[in-house]
Amino acid sequence: MEGNRLTIKSWAEADRPREKLILKGRSSLSEAELIAILIGSGNTKQTAVELAQHVLNNCDNNLTKLAKLSIKDLQQFKGIGEAKAITIAAALEIGRRRKETEPIKQPKISSSRDSFELLQSDMMDLEHEEFWLILLKRNNEVIRKEKISAGGVSGTVVDPKLIFKRALEVTASGLILAHNHPSGNLKPSTQDIVLTKKIKSAGDTLDISVFDHLIVSDTAYFSFADEGLL
Repeated sequence: MEGNRLTIKSWAEADRPREKLILKGRSSLSEAELIAILIGSGNTKQTAVELAQHVLNNCDNNLTKLAKLSIKDLQQFKGIGEAKAITIAAALEIGRRRKETEPIKQPKISSSRDSFELLQSDMMDLEHEEFWLILLKRNNEVIRKEKISAGGVSGTVVDPKLIFKRALEVTASGLILAHNHPSGNLKPSTQDIVLTKKIKSAGDTLDISVFDHLIVSDTAYFSFADEGLL
């Protein structure tokens, strides 16, 4: 307590801006709370949130007007020195640039060849085995690709729980499995077939489609889907 005023540290954890962001997500914060995170602390009479709201009120609660304030303009508010003013200006400039940036168009997967070409550069020239995932939206647009595990020359251990943990984290609707055979032999092993069926069954339970499993070499691939093994 400072006099009769509550400091942010004395608020309920869920009401503190940083903790609120962690617990409830970025969209749950007001603009004043977001700015309060940037400035970190208030002044002798105001918490960081109250100071941020005071700044916004002077800009008619308009972020565009706030972005037009100079460093010196921001420093006119008690509790905002040069460093805090620069932080606010930098954050608003990042927001402005983001609006000007074209959304990144992700590729779509419409065939096993598309999957192979997406992963080829990551998996070629390997002397050990790696297991990769392609995570997909409902329209088969790629969310991301990522390596799940790496092993030795003869194999790698893959945990299906980790695969679906990754899929659930990005709310994927589907996925494609891929691993390489350093020997260049594209024939699936009994272990490959059993693992694929196990992962597909788990996907069916979670309503996450397993569209394919590729075994790849530097220049060619084997597709479980194309060969009717899924």
